[in-house]
Amino acid sequence: MSSGTERTRRTAEPSTAECPWPVRTVARKIADWIHRLGAVWVEGQVTQISARPGAQTSFLTLRDPAADVSMTVTCAASLVRDCDPPLRDGARVVVHAKPTFYLNRGTLSLRANEIRPVGIGELLARIERLRRLLAAEGLFAQERKRRLPFLPKGVGLITGRASAAEHDVLVNAQARWPAVAFRVVNTAVQGPAAVPQIVRALSTLDADPDIDVIVIARGGGSVEDLLPFSDETLCRAVAAAGTPVVSAIGHEPDSPLLDHVADLRCSTPTDAGKRVVPDVREETARVHQLRDRARRALHGWVDTQRRLLEQLRSRPSLAEPLEPIERRAADVQTHLERGRRAILTVVGNEQAALAAARARLNALGPSATLARGYAVVQYHDEQGNLAVLRSVSQVAEGTPLRVRVADGAIRAIAGAQEE
Repeated sequence: MSSGTERTRRTAEPSTAECPWPVRTVARKIADWIHRLGAVWVEGQVTQISARPGAQTSFLTLRDPAADVSMTVTCAASLVRDCDPPLRDGARVVVHAKPTFYLNRGTLSLRANEIRPVGIGELLARIERLRRLLAAEGLFAQERKRRLPFLPKGVGLITGRASAAEHDVLVNAQARWPAVAFRVVNTAVQGPAAVPQIVRALSTLDADPDIDVIVIARGGGSVEDLLPFSDETLCRAVAAAGTPVVSAIGHEPDSPLLDHVADLRCSTPTDAGKRVVPDVREETARVHQLRDRARRALHGWVDTQRRLLEQLRSRPSLAEPLEPIERRAADVQTHLERGRRAILTVVGNEQAALAAARARLNALGPSATLARGYAVVQYHDEQGNLAVLRSVSQVAEGTPLRVRVADGAIRAIAGAQEE
């Protein structure tokens, strides 16, 4: 069997550890797969342009503005020279290219045959479409925006390295509250690297428990320079952050989408430095004012209570506290005396009535009659009981009699009846 036939058989079979594919075979298969894709339209930001004078081929690096992904683009040098406006780093372009895999180097590149710069009008139209989309999702709603803390424990600042925006935020914030603590993360604030770096910095600061508010600052710029702050990835990252975010992009005419998503929009970095922390002088004056108001209120309350106590103490019941008791004691003695006299009067009257009743009883009783000289004669009746002799016919001569007089009783014998 020939060597060509052997190679065809080996590449037709699945690769194994015992029968592996050679590198050239793998590279060729990858190239075949990629070449089947055909030409595509690709949009991105230009990050590097390599066009040597006299060279027939130019090289570009095309980067995704919302992710850390880039690809190499090769094209005829005339395409780069004929672009209007001229290509520069950070420019948005649309490229018509065919993916090409180079076997010798094992690299993937886009072979471009047309480059179209994306105009400002198109960029603004895309931003407007994104604005409507984010607004419809509620990312601009006022009710989802959070209030900044009165005095943040720490402030995170995302801005360009050694920029005027960083200086303005730090100087103005520290002038208002010298003890404010900043954690500054320097990132690119324009160009293709801006969005990935700002998103990473935002994630880092949002995860820091010592950071209570995050400021994203830049000192203005052209519409193209501010494109990263209208990027959808950055806007959604700010909306999802758990820490309040302040947008401080110093560009009044065209407001980037970040201004609408952030919890607070400041017109400039200087304004942000003034609004993230209170003014120590104003707060000190407010504390003194509140302290004076509290002191006056307390003194007024004490004076009112003192006057009330004086009024209470001036009342007779408190000025002479024993007088009511003494007066009540005298009333008690008076009523006791009246009660004693009333009881004695009642007792005397009852004693007099009893004496009169006793006198009447004595006058009407048998003893009083006997005392006047009368006597009661008694005899024994048929049953043997003593009975009062009321008629001479009740006894016969010789009947034993009992005669009761006032001072005692005597016995007698009935004699003959007298006519």
